[in-house]
Amino acid sequence: MRSKHKPILIALCLIALGTAWLLNNIGVMPGVNWIWTLSLAAVALVILAAAGLDKVTAVVVPLLMLASIASVLRQTGKLSSNYEIPGLVIAAGVLILLSHLSPLPPPSWLMPETDQKS
Repeated sequence: MRSKHKPILIALCLIALGTAWLLNNIGVMPGVNWIWTLSLAAVALVILAAAGLDKVTAVVVPLLMLASIASVLRQTGKLSSNYEIPGLVIAAGVLILLSHLSPLPPPSWLMPETDQKS
């Protein structure tokens, strides 16, 4: 991640945390474990910022974001875990299929090393 983007990422994380905290305190979304939920989203953003877009991050990043959203819906009683888990498994399968069919490059750490002769 470029150092000029780090303050922006930190600011966005603080805004999200403060907003979630406020919503919890004023009773709009009480009882949501915001540390867990926002951690899922933050990890997704850090992975995308650090690794860029490739076949693996095209699966992992959206799946973590969906898990974050599903977590809020489950904790607020709008989604049962009976639907959350199978839905995330289906989403993982769809994302893997789309990633496989996409022209995105594989991550560099999955590429075989080539011998470079000087």
